Amino acid sequence: MKRSEINRAIRWAEALLKQNCISLPCYAAWTPEEWRAHGGEIDRIRKLMLGWDITDYGCGDFDRIGTVLYTVRNGSEKDPGLGVPYCEKYLIMKDGQRLPKHYHVSKTEDIIDRAGGLLQVFLWNADPATGEQLDTDVTVCMDGIERTVKAGEEIVLSPGNSITLTPYIAHIFGPKPGSGDVICGEVSKVNDLTDNYFLEDTARFPSIEEDEPAVHPMCNEYGKL
Repeated sequence: MKRSEINRAIRWAEALLKQNCISLPCYAAWTPEEWRAHGGEIDRIRKLMLGWDITDYGCGDFDRIGTVLYTVRNGSEKDPGLGVPYCEKYLIMKDGQRLPKHYHVSKTEDIIDRAGGLLQVFLWNADPATGEQLDTDVTVCMDGIERTVKAGEEIVLSPGNSITLTPYIAHIFGPKPGSGDVICGEVSKVNDLTDNYFLEDTARFPSIEEDEPAVHPMCNEYGKL
């Protein structure tokens, strides 16, 4: 991705969050220079990788497969005293975007349509032994109500509603085409970035072409500051 594309995505996400009266921590607005000025006092933020995370998952088509993420809270399984025992994120997605198909081995997560349009979700079971996708019915809870759907069947969430994704449920989600942009929330077990198993050819973080200065650093770039 070009840095200019990342900067545009951040500015767009900031405007959509403001429009929906959602505020981020103060350091969400810091420039790279401001990050440097705060030195060691923000080591915890750096280690937990809180902050901006814009990715096209290595697909080179951000408007189709990609999202703006912002991690608000996180912890560490290796160092339980470092953060909190859960993770909270915003996933800000344009109409037409989706996540690549993936599942988790240990993480359970609630995916919540916080604001905007409709959230479209597709589910499949993954074989715990092989990781391969199965063509079997999937049982999930949606706001505490159990529901069973066919593999790959469309589930649609309106704002305020959520779905609980347990380990080995492969999923794709994004705004239902034509319904508008969506602000999703994720509340889950601590996220260390190693519990993502993709069923499409992807990369978690994009390579970046530096065609203009960064507005804000990404959460995986703090070591360069």
